[in-house]
Amino acid sequence: MNKLELRLVGAQVLTPIGLGDMPLSLAEGQIVDDSTGREVDLSGFLVLPGIVDAHGDGFERHLAPRRGAMKDLDQGLIAAEAELAANGITTAMLAQFYSWEGGMRGPEFAEQVFTAITAIGAGVMTDLRAQLRFETSMLEHYDLVQKMIARHGIGYVVFNDHLPHEALEKGKRPPRLTGQALRIGRNPEKHLEFMQGLHARMGDVPNALTKLSADLLTQGVLLGSHDDRTVEGRAAARARGVTIAEFPETAEAIEAACAGKDPVIMGAPNVVRGGSHNGNVSAIEMVMMGLVDALASDYHYPSLRRAAFLLADSGVTDLTAAWALISSGPAQVLGLADRGELSPGKRADLVVMDAKTRTVAATIAGGRVSYMSGEAAARFVGAS
Repeated sequence: MNKLELRLVGAQVLTPIGLGDMPLSLAEGQIVDDSTGREVDLSGFLVLPGIVDAHGDGFERHLAPRRGAMKDLDQGLIAAEAELAANGITTAMLAQFYSWEGGMRGPEFAEQVFTAITAIGAGVMTDLRAQLRFETSMLEHYDLVQKMIARHGIGYVVFNDHLPHEALEKGKRPPRLTGQALRIGRNPEKHLEFMQGLHARMGDVPNALTKLSADLLTQGVLLGSHDDRTVEGRAAARARGVTIAEFPETAEAIEAACAGKDPVIMGAPNVVRGGSHNGNVSAIEMVMMGLVDALASDYHYPSLRRAAFLLADSGVTDLTAAWALISSGPAQVLGLADRGELSPGKRADLVVMDAKTRTVAATIAGGRVSYMSGEAAARFVGAS
């Protein structure tokens, strides 16, 4: 596909040294020192690094807009990619469950999603990448999940444990069990029995998880843990090579991660809301303390850019550092050294925003247009 060769002038451009009025040149899918391409006047706009989303499951809304409507996953992903681009996201890690919960979180659906991501990947502009979220209690699936990871070339795996252990340990019926079971077409009593069986074998999980982690590390797979709560839990994860801490729930877990130099990813919606929706640690407070390496969309793509501006406007940090939390920060966490900032030699990933309204006017991913509208589109198209 053709890649733009342009020289953008007149805009306020965010580089690693700050926001300034300077030209930005693109050629062959990269940021370059200068370009002989067309000149586009973007006065009145901001040009910022393309957003790198390290973890998001908002794409699920496009795959199943109604219960049971899960037929054409490729078309759903194409619609999700359009939403990503319209929000300035140029690289997206699509977080897909592999869980005992079944339905859209079950192994069969995960296989379909990963197949669809591969099928549409070359035809969309946004760099779509797969993340597998594995429920560690599924001991009988360790070999199967490892084969799935290899089959689809998945480069980032996160370990979860969402079993309601406290209720199961007490012999109680977990909340929402009936609705969850019926949603996936399973008898509630059978579903409870299945969960109890998984809970009873949790003592076997640590050794199995250690072996799986070691095997995946030899394949170059990044490993993360989800919802860390304790210092001990983070230390155990680190000992296995599970170094990325996704959405840790307590200040103690975050401080333990930072002490061990483990990257910390927090949710952008947590920042936008002013706190966690379920009472966990405040992302804003953790950013203020310098304990967060990246923000992720979690379940809401628009929250990424909104979080960055909120942090800058409120004086928590300046725009350069705030935007780094959604661009160069997640790029570094994911090992993507070729993107995340507007400097020569990096991928031409950028978002053009109206300087007054801060609405996304254009998104360019790898030197190709993924989204464009309004006055910015008219200037690009009318450039001569």
